Amino acid sequence: MAEFSFQDLTPDFILDAIESTGLYPTSGLLPLNSYENRVYQFLAEDNKRYVVKFYRPNRWSDAQIEEEHEFTFALHEAEIPVVCPLQLPTSLLHYKGYRFALFPSIGGRALEPEQLEQLEDLGRHLGRLHMVGRAKPFAHRVSLIDLDILAQHEQRLLACPLLPSALQAPFAAILKAVIARLKLVPWNDYQHIRLHGDCHIGNLLWRPEGLTLVDFDDCRQGPAIQDLWMMLSGERAQQQLQLETLLEGYAEFADFNRAELRLIEPLRAFRIIQYMAWLAERWIDPAFERSFSWFAEPRYWEQQILTLKEQLAAFDEEPLRLQQGFN
Repeated sequence: MAEFSFQDLTPDFILDAIESTGLYPTSGLLPLNSYENRVYQFLAEDNKRYVVKFYRPNRWSDAQIEEEHEFTFALHEAEIPVVCPLQLPTSLLHYKGYRFALFPSIGGRALEPEQLEQLEDLGRHLGRLHMVGRAKPFAHRVSLIDLDILAQHEQRLLACPLLPSALQAPFAAILKAVIARLKLVPWNDYQHIRLHGDCHIGNLLWRPEGLTLVDFDDCRQGPAIQDLWMMLSGERAQQQLQLETLLEGYAEFADFNRAELRLIEPLRAFRIIQYMAWLAERWIDPAFERSFSWFAEPRYWEQQILTLKEQLAAFDEEPLRLQQGFN
């Protein structure tokens, strides 16, 4: 298991790192909701609010982080509302073994997916984002679809000491079955483009001037549907309406390959497994034990067995269909 690596990130260390860039905080550090990295908001002497983000060591290479930043700069240049890191003079900064970046702090409220006009606007943003994403591939960022890593996820989960012994056999059986189905999906039959990669409500801010996309930490190369399916919820008819609303805005700027609709359930299964494996890998970090205490409870693993069974059945269900004439 990876060694926990934020022990030395004390308030004094954080302030010293920020001041090394020429910014001088005049307030305390407000921790923001982030588990993979460490993120803090502060007020500086110029009376502006900023966010400092310390990257988890050994997760991304410098080149991969710089490529994330370059993607946001390209989106900003295309007048797509995103939050870019400051360039001081570079965007990726170093201080005594830690890598960090500074961002302007912006306010806003979460997108409300039940508001169809907001969903349609998100579709427009994603259509524009994907047009930029298609312009060239990532050279360093890892692919969204990595079948080889599934074996690592399986090994990590089955070896997790929090998995109750009484549930090991049924959990292993359904996990192996879902992974086997994922390996049969013809992933390479679809175009893979640069994506936001983690497009959920928490990364979408509704502001007076409109929608802004934040946190490109998980930007990857993958099929376009990845940035759309996480906004679908509820009964099938409700998801149908949400999908068509998103794509109505999306189609104003980009074509959508309707064949990708059959990837929704495989992508959902991928995310379920990745999320479990992520919790198991990061459990050594005290922030995870505090915030995800339910991961250590038997009922969580019982529920995951049921969830994976439902997901396996979903592979064979008819995918959502578009009622309108999208490409």
